Amino acid sequence: MSTDLKIACTCGAVRAVARGILGKQGCHAVCYCDDCQAFAHFLGRAEQILDPHGGTQIFQMSPASLVMEAGTDQIACMRLSPRGLFRWYTRCCNTPIGNTLPTGKIPFVGLIHLCIQRPVGDESLEAALGPVRVRVHQRFARGGPATVPASPESFVFTTLRIVGLLLKWRLRGDQHRSAFFDSTTGNAAATPRVLTAAERDELRRQLTSS
Repeated sequence: MSTDLKIACTCGAVRAVARGILGKQGCHAVCYCDDCQAFAHFLGRAEQILDPHGGTQIFQMSPASLVMEAGTDQIACMRLSPRGLFRWYTRCCNTPIGNTLPTGKIPFVGLIHLCIQRPVGDESLEAALGPVRVRVHQRFARGGPATVPASPESFVFTTLRIVGLLLKWRLRGDQHRSAFFDSTTGNAAATPRVLTAAERDELRRQLTSS
């Protein structure tokens, strides 16, 4: 059975609904990469976003499922580098929303758990998103890869499944229904702020000292 999930920033200025969420129509993952960790530090919310090993829980889904209800003027975007992912958050209280590719032509968003109005570990959340299917970039995990639980699925299998979902979403036109890109022009809903080399270096320093 599909579920509607309430999405909101910490202060409540930004509100949305993720409609018709079904675990098998997305991918519940944990990413340990240094970029996701750096994004959490950029927002100043690493303790709330990252698990003890530095992982970020993400639900990879179609952006067409995310319907904004309030606070679109508070949506901001950043890139860790000129070629990095678009990382979306709220300017009002630095709540992460999700990650997209730098183009709206590919209908994909990795929704970050902190904006979902059910805590990690809530059985109803696990029922909606399904169990964690894959854990990626374990080499960046705090304490090393050996500290990270094993992935139920292989990275290759999960990648192939996501590619199949992307093709399905694109064929049904989900790229034209995204809160992150204008359906007519394809432009990003907010101009991404690209970090300087010095800013990136400072975030990396925070990772090594945390």
